Amino acid sequence: MNLNEKCSKKGFTMIELLVVIAIISLLSSIVWVAVDSARSKTRDTRRVVDINQLRTALELYYDANKQYPLSTGATSPNSSWSNSNDSSWETLGNNMSAYMAKLPVDPKQSSSGWPGGGRFSYAYFSVAQSGCLNQQWYLIVYKLENASGPDIGVMSCDGLRLWQFGGSDANTAIKTVGVSR
Repeated sequence: MNLNEKCSKKGFTMIELLVVIAIISLLSSIVWVAVDSARSKTRDTRRVVDINQLRTALELYYDANKQYPLSTGATSPNSSWSNSNDSSWETLGNNMSAYMAKLPVDPKQSSSGWPGGGRFSYAYFSVAQSGCLNQQWYLIVYKLENASGPDIGVMSCDGLRLWQFGGSDANTAIKTVGVSR
């Protein structure tokens, strides 16, 4: 037996190496998809918790001031809103600092834009409408990564319009929550 025969018996063939690499790649892909899905569900849970905490702080503000803080200054969708990805959110946060130390922002916060499409942010709208006998109401709009359940929406204070930014489908990613008093 010569030296070449000894070396060739101890190693793997090129086919064996390629099969092992393919199997490892496939398993890695499966694990990556599972981890990414878990991350997106965790971010969605964070969003729901953030919005519930914000709603609690808004109710505390209302109890103390008999109105909700006004929304103003957003660059998107318009200046009547406060949006978590521009300076209008800081203004809202300053008004609510006694009720919430820091306003939450979306875990995948987009640099600009309205919650929807590929963008993630929180949007807040509030107004005292004279047509509603000075009743107060607010909306918060946010986007989930995994569409889940309908967007229940918020009825305007005069009861004439349902604000439902996620639409009326059975499963929507965009959610509209709020209160009309």
